[in-house]
Amino acid sequence: MTTTATHKPAENHIFEADVARLLHMMVHSVYSDKDVFLRELISNAADACEKLRFEAIATPTLLANDPDSRITLSLDEEKRQLVVEDNGIGMSHDDLIEALGTIARSGTRAFMERIEASKAGESAQLIGQFGVGFYSCFMVADRVDVVCRRAGTDEAWLWSSDGKGSYSVSAVDLAAAPQRGTRITLHLMEDAKTYTTRWSVERIVKEQSGHVPVPITIVEKPNAEPIQLTDGTALWTRSKSDISPEEYTDFYRGISGQYDEPAVTVHFRAEGRHEYTALAFVPGSQPFDMFDPDRKGRMKLYVKRVFITDDTELVPRYLRFVRGLLDTADLPLNVSREMIQASPVLAAIRKGITSRVVAAIEKLAETDADAFIKFWENFGPIVKEGIYEDFERRSQLMALSRFRTTASSDGYRSLEEYLKDAREDQSAIYYLTGTSLDQLKASPQLEGFRARGIEVLLLTDPIDSFWVMNAPEFKGKTFKSITQGAADLAQFAKPNEEQAMSSETPADLQSFIAFARETLAHQVSDVRASDRLTESAVCLVASEQGYDRQMEKILQGAGRLQSLAKPILEINLEHPLVKGIAAKDDGSSLREDAALLLLDQARILDGDRPVDPRAFAERLARLFQRALQS
Repeated sequence: MTTTATHKPAENHIFEADVARLLHMMVHSVYSDKDVFLRELISNAADACEKLRFEAIATPTLLANDPDSRITLSLDEEKRQLVVEDNGIGMSHDDLIEALGTIARSGTRAFMERIEASKAGESAQLIGQFGVGFYSCFMVADRVDVVCRRAGTDEAWLWSSDGKGSYSVSAVDLAAAPQRGTRITLHLMEDAKTYTTRWSVERIVKEQSGHVPVPITIVEKPNAEPIQLTDGTALWTRSKSDISPEEYTDFYRGISGQYDEPAVTVHFRAEGRHEYTALAFVPGSQPFDMFDPDRKGRMKLYVKRVFITDDTELVPRYLRFVRGLLDTADLPLNVSREMIQASPVLAAIRKGITSRVVAAIEKLAETDADAFIKFWENFGPIVKEGIYEDFERRSQLMALSRFRTTASSDGYRSLEEYLKDAREDQSAIYYLTGTSLDQLKASPQLEGFRARGIEVLLLTDPIDSFWVMNAPEFKGKTFKSITQGAADLAQFAKPNEEQAMSSETPADLQSFIAFARETLAHQVSDVRASDRLTESAVCLVASEQGYDRQMEKILQGAGRLQSLAKPILEINLEHPLVKGIAAKDDGSSLREDAALLLLDQARILDGDRPVDPRAFAERLARLFQRALQS
């Protein structure tokens, strides 16, 4: 084995554009708490040690004569240096360029946009939340040197950068490199020299990294004896009664890459047919990748305390915001990804973890209403995916869900509360879907329901249009869109009415409806009198068969529908405008213009544009002109 590096000139590289932009923000922005950088470097070091443990299962020689993982922090106050060293898997030449020259994780652009718009007080939280780990060290260092030697190789490499747009990679003598692993030397800025004092570094380690599963030692000054700060005991192996809330929070921050506090902690050990320990956290804020199109979870799988992967579904996709880990002895250490996905053992464990997490969220709803509402505002749209996907827990998730309604003011209501206050003669749970709460509250379709004191769910999340179609009922009540089919409101008496009354439609109104039906036949499937309108003149609804109005728009936007079905135009025969138009049958073009304008008015109220804006403007001008001449 050679002990000297081949003398080649250093390779100079330019950072990927997103990295350069990110580093600029790191260096030039003001953060409320820069301590986060040390937690991120320690977390990366612990991951490297865990990866080595896993690879050593198949290749024990990687451990050589140094089988015990460790992380060492070395301080040099005189040189203003902080060194973070691990004896983990290390990195090769290509690994260094891939890991430290580019950002492969999704969400980086979203991170940078949010951090640019954030206030200083929340920036440190965003660093952890978006998992940009290593780059956070440029908040405190004006140069960073990384010396790596991948386990089992006879080459060592130096990566060096001042964080200003470029970096270099060069070979180094093995004598100047770790036996294996990574050594990161931070050349600290003047205002960051406090990170060379033991009390400062020890405080950060114990507060933020006290429970990484690798022992951490500190060398207070050059040539001093190492002092152990943490013993590397895995938190999840300890009894719940021995773990403080602060320790859980510290562990959560380390494993999740976030800097908030968990809203819910679930820690249990299952015994019996399958034995495993699970430690799961519901975050206190939205993870950056919650809306990842792949909808992957972020829970880690351990087998006998050996890290296996963080790329397996340990919870269903509608709980993908959950962070944590599973440690089991019921799987082999050399389990492959294919075996994981097909494993009946893991399927049973997944079911157990899911039940515990959902039960913990239910308990939060029962014991702390304010905390639950905060949870729901963060993760409600994701949880409702489970109503659509998880038939087994559909009723449970529906009971857990909270909704804005016409009776909720600025708060939320459960379906239990909705049914408790429903009218005795009401057989359905009525809902209205859309993209904006303000738009829904102003919807003309609500008027008849409000007038009769019937509560309506106001659903603004895209998933709402899907789950209401796949949830046939809740406690015997079916779900019914108020923008689809007949409203059948005539059966409900309005307040102060002894019973709902119906009267025969006057002849002139019947004539106008027939005229409008013929005039608009190419644009609507029917024109009919409305019992759902009390204030507006017109509205659009979908037919009883097919999709409601919002679902049609979603499917068309996704390319699943070539065109929208013809809607039904409903007319309020009690509206003065409609009565006035119906009475004007003088053979002029007024009726035709009025019918077409009423249709465009209904489209506008539905959040759409007139089909032909120019024709709409011309008709409106003719009506204005006629009004001015009369």
